[in-house]
Order: sequence, then structure tokens, then C-alpha cells
Amino acid sequence: MISAISHLARLARAGFVFAREGVLALVDPAPLPPPARTALKLARIIERHNGTSAENRLSAALTRLGPAYVKLGQFLATRPDVVGMALAHDLESLQDRMAPFPQADAEAVVAAALGKPLTQAYSTFGTAVAAASIAQVHRAEIASDEGPKPVAVKVLRPDVERRFAVDMQAFVFAAEKAEGLSAEARRLRLIETVATMRRSVAIEMDLRLEAAALSEMAENTKDDPDFRVPAVDWDRTAKDVLTLEWIDGTPLNDRARLEAKGFDLPALAAAVIQTFLRHALRDGFFHADMHPGNLFVDDDARLIAVDFGIMGRLGPKERRFLAEILYGFITRNYLRTAEVHFEAGYVPAHHSVENFAQAIRAIGEPIHNRTAEDISMAKLLMLLFEVTSLFDMRTRPELLLLQKTMVVVEGVARSLDPKLDMWTVSEPVVREWMERHLGPAGRIENAAQGAAGFLAGVPSLLARGATLVEQLDGITRDGLVLAPETVAAIGRAEAKRSRWTALALWIIAAVLLVLLIQVLWD
Repeated sequence: MISAISHLARLARAGFVFAREGVLALVDPAPLPPPARTALKLARIIERHNGTSAENRLSAALTRLGPAYVKLGQFLATRPDVVGMALAHDLESLQDRMAPFPQADAEAVVAAALGKPLTQAYSTFGTAVAAASIAQVHRAEIASDEGPKPVAVKVLRPDVERRFAVDMQAFVFAAEKAEGLSAEARRLRLIETVATMRRSVAIEMDLRLEAAALSEMAENTKDDPDFRVPAVDWDRTAKDVLTLEWIDGTPLNDRARLEAKGFDLPALAAAVIQTFLRHALRDGFFHADMHPGNLFVDDDARLIAVDFGIMGRLGPKERRFLAEILYGFITRNYLRTAEVHFEAGYVPAHHSVENFAQAIRAIGEPIHNRTAEDISMAKLLMLLFEVTSLFDMRTRPELLLLQKTMVVVEGVARSLDPKLDMWTVSEPVVREWMERHLGPAGRIENAAQGAAGFLAGVPSLLARGATLVEQLDGITRDGLVLAPETVAAIGRAEAKRSRWTALALWIIAAVLLVLLIQVLWD
């Protein structure tokens, strides 16, 4: 009871801040029931009219509420099915920028995490160059055989885990209440959404896991000619500290510098899209926060990604689903695209494949033979979510993260080449994956792998079979032997059943006696 009151108090404070900052003006009152419309109108009485845009109002409110709400805003940008496309679009522009915490605190965190004085770990340790809700980044130098070597040091905010834990409990409470009251909330799986966010934030707050993500992607992309990641300094990395190679590349959002250096911008745009798809399809592991501030280009025209706090994973089933969906859109094979949804179990079987294919066609036809500047990915995704809702398709959090990242990647590419056709650029990567995994050679390899896996499991299967035969032989020879605890439990259950049987018989006898007395009395 006390925890529920504390959660309600925190959520009420959040509601007050949203109302005060004018965020409630973004809510469309039309679909709301009359009591909710009245409450919305009353809440807007305290609204401050400071003339700021909707985007800035939302950003101001989330920043004022603290790091967990900033992260919630970024996470909800991946859920346009929950907050709507317009609000999700605004949230995508929310930058995770916070005021840096004091230099002395950062130095204390580093020294404690590494277990040595700061001067033993770094020859110089500068002030923060960027600060976000969970951590901030400092430029430092370490000694090397070639002289001072610049590094980037990411430092976790002090006490950030406790603050996140408190707010996350309130988010869980709100999601549970919403699902208890609304079937639509259950379809959107709000509890699972909050749980996904909770896991994501927990991973972000252990910088060793971000280092591991960097290491994994470095292995996956070691042979890619157009992409690389910064090297991890494991000797100077701990739970609260991550030390990386310093990147001196050109930011991908600085178009003027890119042009001045003579980079082929359309080629870079194509590389952004193809790199992302290659990671998602080939590796099943992709950078899920590929906004322009996290992407650089080195002098060899290779893309370099930073900030691996948010990563996405796709299993074999999801990768096949993605490849076939994209290939279906590219080739305009809408029936196959619909069939893939049913085969994956994403759309309930009682729906018509043909009707779903018709809905998919309504999404795909408007985007063909048009350049990216003429295609609204926001409208495309909104239509997709409307269609999945009509056909009772349950939300897939991993696919939503993928879709959100695809929209961001497409936006980055469009900023470099406004005339880019995303589908034409995507086709070679998708076709290569399809031929590799779904073509004749791929089918033979999959069959061989399946056979190898079966053969590898045969010894343990035979061992379990032999054990089972021995047990059956013992049962047939000596009878079924029960453990003393099992015998005692059966006895207690039998005694209990006997007591209830006796009681029932006495009640029946009493009822019959009453009826007999009534008959005799009459």
C-alpha cells in the first residue's frame, strides 16, 4: 500500500510537470472519453505559455524530471504504436544532453573503479566534453611507446543506479495498472515494454557490457572495408569507467566539413544503409542508436560508430523475417510478405492471408519508383502499425527497435543524399542474404548443420534412453518404488480426502434426516 502511494506520488509529480510545461497540449482530446477530456482541460489551466515549440516543451519536461524520464522519452521514440507517430517523431529529436557533474566527482569515480590513483591510469585527464543522463565523456591521454595517446573516457554518473531504480518501479506500476484496465494496453504489451527498457538501462549502466558490445562488433566487422569501431582499452575499463580509442574523424552531421574534405556523399549515404542492414541480417547484432552524432568518417572514408549503450539483437527467425519482408517490398511480392507474417506466428491464423496481403500492398505500392525525398517513412510506419492492429498482430519489441533504427538510418542517409532511393540501395544486401541462406547452397548448409546438430546430440540421447530402460526394467521387476516423502504426501492427501468424504456423508445424512422429519410432521 505504501509503495503504491509513493508510485502514485511520483507519477502525479510527472503529470504536474508535463501539464506545467505544456506537454498536454500535444494530446488529441477527440478519442478520449468525456471524463478524460474534462480532466485534460482542467490540467491545462496550469500550463505555462512561453511560446516554445512542442518538441522543446517535451524536451524541457523530460529533462526537468530527471535522467530516467529522458531515457524513457528516447525509448518511447521506438514505440510509435504506443505514443503515436507525431509524438514519436518529436521524441526522436530529443537529445540526451545533461549538465555535466563536477570534475572532482568524475575523477573520484574513475580512481575508485580502476582501483588506482588517477595519475597512474592517465597522464592527463581533461574536463567533460559531453554529458548524458547515464554517463559523461572526458578526453584524456595515456603514455605509449609512440608518445602521449589520446583516449575517450566514459564515466558513470554517481548514484545514477539508485535514481533509475526508483523511477523504474513507478513505470512498472503504471504499466501494470494500464494493462489491468485496458485491452489495448495489453495488446501493446506495456509491461514487457517497460521490462525491455529496464534491461536496456541496466546494460547501459555497466560499462563493461558496452565494452563487450564494442568487442563483439569489432569481431563481426573486422573484414568490412567501409566500417569500424573504436578499440577498447580493457586495462582502463571497469563497471563505472570505459576507456576507448579517441576518434578524430569527421562527424556525419557536419555536411560542410565532409564536402570540404572531398567525400563522396551519395556513396557515404549508401554505406550507412548497407552497413546497418549487413549488421542486422548477417550478424543479428546492430547499433540501435545510429543518429548522426554517433557516426564519424575517417580519412579512408570508413564509417566509425561510437556509443554502444543501446544495441539490438535478432535471432535467426527474426533475421529471416526481416530479409523476406524487405525482399517482398523490393520485389512487390506482397502475398509472400503476408505469408511470412503468418509463418512467423506474428499474425493469428484465423485471419486471411489474402486480406493481409492486400493491406501490405497498400503500404508498399506508394513507395516504389520514388526517391527518398518523396517518401515519408513516418507515414509508412504509421500505416504499418494501423494494419498490424487491425489484424491483431502483437507488438514485437525487437522488431520495433529495428524499425526505429531503420528510420533514423534512413534519415542520416537522406541528409547526405536527398535523392537516395532506400529500396534500391538495400536490394544488394538483402538479395545476398537471401541467396546465401534461402538459396540451394544455403538450404544444403542448413540441412548439414541440422544433421550435425542431431548427430552431436545422439550420445546424450542414447545415454538418457539407456537410463530410462534401466528404470523401467527395475519397475517391472521390483514394482514401482516411491520415496518416503512421496508415500507420506500420498497418505496425507488420502487422509484429507477421507475427512472431506466423511464430512460430506454426514451433511447428506443430516439433510435426509431433516427431510424425513418434515415428511413425518406433515
